[in-house]
Amino acid sequence: MTSAELSEPNITSSAARRLQQHAIAIEHELSKVIVGYPEVLRGVLITLLAGGHALLEGAPGLGKTLLVRTLARVLDLSYSRIQCTPDLMPSDMLGTNVLLANDAGERRFEFQSGPIFANLVLVDEVNRAAPKTQSALLESMQEHTVTIGTRAYALPRPFFVIATQNPIEMTGTYPLPEAQLDRFLFKLKVEFPSAEHLNEILSRTTSTWEPTVEHVADGQALIDMQRIARELLMASHVMDYAARLVMATHPRLGGAPDAVRHYVRYGASPRAAQGLVLAAKMNAFLSGRLNVGFDDVRSVAPAALRHRVILNVEAEVAGVEADSIVETVLRHVPEEP
Repeated sequence: MTSAELSEPNITSSAARRLQQHAIAIEHELSKVIVGYPEVLRGVLITLLAGGHALLEGAPGLGKTLLVRTLARVLDLSYSRIQCTPDLMPSDMLGTNVLLANDAGERRFEFQSGPIFANLVLVDEVNRAAPKTQSALLESMQEHTVTIGTRAYALPRPFFVIATQNPIEMTGTYPLPEAQLDRFLFKLKVEFPSAEHLNEILSRTTSTWEPTVEHVADGQALIDMQRIARELLMASHVMDYAARLVMATHPRLGGAPDAVRHYVRYGASPRAAQGLVLAAKMNAFLSGRLNVGFDDVRSVAPAALRHRVILNVEAEVAGVEADSIVETVLRHVPEEP
């Protein structure tokens, strides 16, 4: 495909506007149930439209499970929940071959699918699972398939994983390997709610009030939204800005700020650059625009990069966090080279 073919989006304005309204309606329905987390709702929806996966970090009891359940209801998609524990095995998630016998005594193996075979999969407290079990998610998240023995099984479309993790310093948690972190398009932080929002949560959850959400789209509409959002126009200089942001996270490449050279062990991957571009497109789409600007890139950069910037020991000693490194990169990299 030539650059000329990429210069204009292959979508009609009416089709895009119609699907934009669907996307905005999904966000509105989620906000009926989830109180006080508009940035998290927007981040989850951006990830969903980009065809990626989201990692939500926060202490237990902040409504992360409710968010996924509500999303499944709004989109009328199949939903499953995997509760991670230290003794959870890969087969508990993926499924396994079971030996069956018929009335004639003939035996055969039959695959029994695990809870990963759903449109929306909540992997709750993923960092409580042992590394072997965490790694079993890699193929599902990247290839949308599960391989058992010598046979590969396709996962349903659309397929979306939301994993939750407790803060890493909590007892009984394992750090996620870098390869798995890189499979998540966004890492979203679910902070403790404000006093105002906490009062609203208490009012809703300790009374007879029951949230009602409407079914506003289905799986096919979601797939259409994913396709059209990917076709939004992104000028070459905006895409170059996204690329330079990612390159500035690498301590051994020229142009990295001092904080990156001192505190970063590994910078963000090419997959991070792809995610940054896609997420910026989805942010523009949800904002009612058909073109992507610098502000869209800056808006999604923290969620797209914070889990892909791997810090060194000096950063841990100095108390430097990945978010501050990303903020430094955003201040350091100009819009125009």
